[in-house]
Amino acid sequence: MSANLKMITLEAIIAIMIILTFLTRLYKKKHSSKIHPSLPPGPTPLPFFGSIQMFLNRPIFKWIHKLMDQFNTQILCVRVGPSTNVIVVSSPDIACEFLKKQDANFASRPEMLSACLTSDGYRATITSPFGDQWRKMRRILNQNILSPPIHKWLQPKRDEEANHLPRYIYKQIQSKDSTLTTRGGLINIRMVSQHYCGNIIRNMIFGTRFFGKGLEDGGSGNEEIEHVDSIMTILKYIYGFSISDYFPWLRGKIDLDGHEKNIRAAIRGVRKFQDPLVDERIQMWNNGVRKVENDLLDVLVRHDNPKLTTEEIKAQIIDLMLATVDNPSNAVEWVMAEMLNKPEILKRAVEELDNVVGRDRLVEERDLPQLNYIKACLKESFRLHPFVPFNPPRVAITDTIISGYFIPKGSHVLLSRLGLGRNQDVWTNPMEFDPERHLYGDDGNHVVNLSDNSLRILSFSTGKRGCPGVMLGTTITVMLLARLLQGFTWEVPFNSTGIKLVENHDDLSLKVPLIAIAKPRLSTDILLLSF
Repeated sequence: MSANLKMITLEAIIAIMIILTFLTRLYKKKHSSKIHPSLPPGPTPLPFFGSIQMFLNRPIFKWIHKLMDQFNTQILCVRVGPSTNVIVVSSPDIACEFLKKQDANFASRPEMLSACLTSDGYRATITSPFGDQWRKMRRILNQNILSPPIHKWLQPKRDEEANHLPRYIYKQIQSKDSTLTTRGGLINIRMVSQHYCGNIIRNMIFGTRFFGKGLEDGGSGNEEIEHVDSIMTILKYIYGFSISDYFPWLRGKIDLDGHEKNIRAAIRGVRKFQDPLVDERIQMWNNGVRKVENDLLDVLVRHDNPKLTTEEIKAQIIDLMLATVDNPSNAVEWVMAEMLNKPEILKRAVEELDNVVGRDRLVEERDLPQLNYIKACLKESFRLHPFVPFNPPRVAITDTIISGYFIPKGSHVLLSRLGLGRNQDVWTNPMEFDPERHLYGDDGNHVVNLSDNSLRILSFSTGKRGCPGVMLGTTITVMLLARLLQGFTWEVPFNSTGIKLVENHDDLSLKVPLIAIAKPRLSTDILLLSF
């Protein structure tokens, strides 16, 4: 078949599909026995292609939020492809209708290539559509992985990394300035934060901080750097508005936006370190070499009723990795940047640490419930500087009405973390970093939680698909910030007047990784604490 004939055939097929789509919609409209309210406001879609211009306006999340401003709406509908309605919400009240009043109807996830690849065919918890597999993995997660007893059992592994943190920073300072107390040393807070989170979850799952030997100063080696970079790449592309998700017939044929290539490479970068350890551990238990459960991998391997397959274990471990590294490290980097520009906030946070903990020992997990101002700072970071613009999408199981609008079955529902956290109808001066807004009480003694069930902030979500790791996520995030602030004084780099609080063009991370001067604040014996 000649190239011209192939082109004519393709054009004919597209023309026929457009005509059939139009006739089908016309028939459904004419013969429908039920008159529905209108869809939420949004751009008029083209037949078959929908709002295909979306893919020409990258980053897409900025284009969507501009549309919401143009239509002056807090609930938007964008038709993508032949039949997918993407519903975006920035109102807490409307969000509660989705995730509270009608939570059961929106307890599923859409089937998307990035989610399928990451979870090895929807074997894990986060990305699985509603059904038996999701129920099974969710139950195991709640009862055997993220339960309060398991959290307490694994505290020594978290303590180990929390103690490594000040030692590592101290050695970094020492290598750059042997006097320690004069000029201090430059510390890459993004790198420190991401690898702190990565080391903790590796230790909790595999019983080791590193896949390789690490560095002599206690820092991560090439293996851990590649592992964390791969995790961050997966997080960038999962549910990332890939063209093939809305035109499924493209899958396996044309990767127009490169999403499939990039996420496959990132998954390989994660699995090449993790999967051999899983295989080895399973063999150890089968051979009777290992007899005592010491980490989460042991728990997953030993789980009965039901017994997990090797593929399910590997997929669930990726889930845990993805859910642990992103939010804590991003929140802490932004908090530190905001504090460096607002020394009065930094001063108050440090004073709280001195009052609650003192300077004779390092802050511990038992102290965290009392660090309300530090938690308020982190909550403000979640509000103003979320890691991603949207929560993982929900999908409507049946037709329904939300806020007077018709939401068809199969619609993808996205809650805007940006729209909720920066909503002018909810927050006074929403673009101002102000931890005070989360303290509520004049005496500052109100207990601050990083989650928000009223959905004015989308930190851990809520409902059936809410994050089950609130306790772990809160512990990691608060401990990281508390150890940084207690152990060291922080200043902007030399010859700098402040930190530029500019978001990256393609995502919501700080455009330039945060680098600041650290000087020891506690005694050397405490910072170099061994256990």
